[in-house]
Formats: sequence, structure tokens, C-alpha cells
Amino acid sequence: MKKFGLRLKELRKSKKVSQEELAFKAGFELSQIGRIERGTINTSISHVAAIATALEVPASDLFLFE
Repeated sequence: MKKFGLRLKELRKSKKVSQEELAFKAGFELSQIGRIERGTINTSISHVAAIATALEVPASDLFLFE
């Protein structure tokens, strides 16, 4: 979960998207994005798809971590 969160944060920042903007585009609460990025909650596949769509990246890009 922590690696996924760090990867999400990395992609979000590279796209110059704030947590607030990502939350709005993905249809989430702002606090949920923060919890995902910190790795404190697990997220569902449907949420991964929504995040990828909001960031305009393939969902698989969110799993490109070591």
C-alpha cells in the first residue's frame, strides 16, 4: 500500500495536479487521496481506475514501483 501511495503521489506531482484537483476529478473526498498516498488505506480496483482516468494515465502506470 505504501509503494502504491508513493507512486500515486509521484505521478500526481509529475502531472502538476493537486490532491484537491485529483479528488474532484476522481470523485473522491480530499482526505481519501491523502490516505491513499500515505498508504494508510487500501483502495479498490474501481478507485484505481478512477484515479488513472483522472490523471490521464494507464492504470498499470500506478503499479510501476520497485
